[in-house]
Amino acid sequence: MKARVTVTLKAGILDPQGKAIEGALKSLGVDGVASVRQGKVFDIELSGSDKAKAEATLKAAADKLLANTVIENYRVEVLS
Repeated sequence: MKARVTVTLKAGILDPQGKAIEGALKSLGVDGVASVRQGKVFDIELSGSDKAKAEATLKAAADKLLANTVIENYRVEVLS
């Protein structure tokens, strides 16, 4: 079974890496960029076929390791 965990900074948290990317895009001539926020994506393959169990397992993993829940949000998607 395949899943994806997407981790992003919470609203109001400063994102210096996103600002640096924004500046680089503008210096490369990419027009229309208002702002950039960066994040992380984890593509994970799991054994088994129980989607509810997979989602619970990945939420626990995100809480413990993949995301800093003080400053980051995460979203778990079980893809197949």
